[in-house]
Amino acid sequence: MKATAAFLKKNSFALGLLLAIVVSDLLISWWNPMASSRRFYKNDFTKTLYHHSWSHTGPVFFGNSAVTGAYIEEKSDSHLVEMGLSYGKLTDLKGILKNNLYQVKDELVIGIDVHTMLDPLETDPTYQWFKPWYQPYVYTYRDYFRDSGIEFARNLSKGSLAFEPRWIDKELYPGRKDDAALKTKWDDYDKRFGAMTLKDFQDNLDALQWVLQYADEHNLALRVIWMPWNKGYSDPPYIASLKDAVNTQLKAANVPTLDLMHTYDPRYFHDLVHLNREEGAPLFTKEVDTWLNSLGKPSKSSSTS
Repeated sequence: MKATAAFLKKNSFALGLLLAIVVSDLLISWWNPMASSRRFYKNDFTKTLYHHSWSHTGPVFFGNSAVTGAYIEEKSDSHLVEMGLSYGKLTDLKGILKNNLYQVKDELVIGIDVHTMLDPLETDPTYQWFKPWYQPYVYTYRDYFRDSGIEFARNLSKGSLAFEPRWIDKELYPGRKDDAALKTKWDDYDKRFGAMTLKDFQDNLDALQWVLQYADEHNLALRVIWMPWNKGYSDPPYIASLKDAVNTQLKAANVPTLDLMHTYDPRYFHDLVHLNREEGAPLFTKEVDTWLNSLGKPSKSSSTS
């Protein structure tokens, strides 16, 4: 006891400082300014919650930015929550479901494009499922605390507490990029991912199998859509083998599948993977509604299309 008391006395300042840091971080975590304050950046998952009055449950259309760009929720008869995430992958969907960050209700539609299954593709590190329980909140979101802190200090030096509310909407894709820009983008994709093989998709293939089991256990009507690709440009070299691997899993699980990868003319695209908002997205939304309606009300289905 004497030794313990001596240790505490000798290190009281350091221990007090550590306790203050821990308590402060816990209080900031409880405040959760990345969600509650417009001073801070919001990732696409938080934006989804924000635009649905912070509801954490509902039928979902999950995917990456291709889904965000193509599916117009407010014009859809399917009433799915548009959960397109910037650089979203199947491993992200697994993270959301496994950590109970969102309760999918009745129906789960998954949009898969040429990037949704790429293990090496970097994603947004601020997504909530990436934060280990032991990692300090302030450290996890350090870049955004720094950004907002610099703004606060700059305005305070001018005698103001004003701030510029951070952008709260997801990125949409109006118009169409010219051919030179699209060719540059295709060359970039090919350089970065052209040599990918199935081993570079294994984590996401495993995540898909996990989601299939989750949907079965939770009685979710699961549907999969192969998202549009601008057919004015060659498919990524890996896509044929990837589609075979994914479709094999989906067929074994009797998941209805709609392949829209090569359905739309280039004029409906903003770039290679995003339909433009003016023409492509309304067309896609209507086609998805028609297909989902043809499957009937959400229920366990044993048919594929």
